[in-house]
Amino acid sequence: MISWVGRIGSLFPEQGGIRATKDSTSGSHNVFLGQMAHRESGDASLFNDEQPIYMAVKGTVFDVSAGKEFYGKGASYNALAGKDSTRAVAKMSLDPADLTYDTAGLTEEELKSLDDIFENVYKRKYPIVGYTARRILNEDGSPNPNFKPDDQPQFSIKDEF
Repeated sequence: MISWVGRIGSLFPEQGGIRATKDSTSGSHNVFLGQMAHRESGDASLFNDEQPIYMAVKGTVFDVSAGKEFYGKGASYNALAGKDSTRAVAKMSLDPADLTYDTAGLTEEELKSLDDIFENVYKRKYPIVGYTARRILNEDGSPNPNFKPDDQPQFSIKDEF
């Protein structure tokens, strides 16, 4: 896994958002680390009903497609999709300023709420499909030796690496 992490880190050093593509031959989905185009860009190919809906919390990328009525186009929590929305989840906020991974300045109560929602909602309900670069790489782009994947025994996911 370390060599994979290193390759991805070198391809996407900016450690930004999440972008997904579907391999037309195998049908598998690939999560790429890097800067995702903003919805306002008008690039409809990035957001359509055939692609899975991904969002990240605490650097863990979840496939929230099963909650399309919550996270899909026009749905109430759509603003959380396509990015690491850790702060927004902690604060239970849809304020654009909170749609970030940054947890600096959160209260103890908000951090406790974040951990509870992460463990008891996202990890239980949605399969993990990847991790953001910020979670698996150090700031210099080298692999984080302390990274450990989250355990999700209720999901059977093929390990492609």
